[in-house]
Amino acid sequence: MTRIAAVLVRQHMARAAPPGVDPGKFLEAMAEDTYEIVAGLELVTPVLITSVPGLEDIVWPGTEVITIAEGEPLRTTLGRLHADQAAVIGADAPDLPPLLIGKLFRELGRAEITVCPAANGGAVAMACALPAPAWADPDLNAHDVVKDLRAQAPGPRKVATTPGWHRLRTPADLERLDPGLEGWDNTRDLIRAR
Repeated sequence: MTRIAAVLVRQHMARAAPPGVDPGKFLEAMAEDTYEIVAGLELVTPVLITSVPGLEDIVWPGTEVITIAEGEPLRTTLGRLHADQAAVIGADAPDLPPLLIGKLFRELGRAEITVCPAANGGAVAMACALPAPAWADPDLNAHDVVKDLRAQAPGPRKVATTPGWHRLRTPADLERLDPGLEGWDNTRDLIRAR
């Protein structure tokens, strides 16, 4: 079985930059940290999906980079991925524990879509078999992604959830970062430098 873990980078994610930090550099740091999480997973191929030009340098050689329009629906983006299963992770989760990505894939044994909810609404990540279920039109930024997907699904058991995490959507969300967690080095360095 082939699995992809794709980091999704959209320009609006730069709004989380704290005062005194260049939004473009902050977005790049978050994206690189999130990419490093997925690139370190075993039995998963990392992919970068981005509407932000110039991010090819943050990925390892040979990594597929898919360029999308800023507002491209996730359903369309999923159609560009070629594997048996795929997880899409928002780039604004630079400290996401890799275990949560693994749980997304594991839950696909009992559901068609799995969601890692975000603590402040929306979703950090989601996974599904490919091609994506025809009934699903997921949006990681929808306030209640799970409720929306369950309303779209032919049955409530088609959508499973994993433990949630947080996303960095505003400068205030930086308080959610745990200095004791390993990883997120690029984001950490940028915040310290200010």
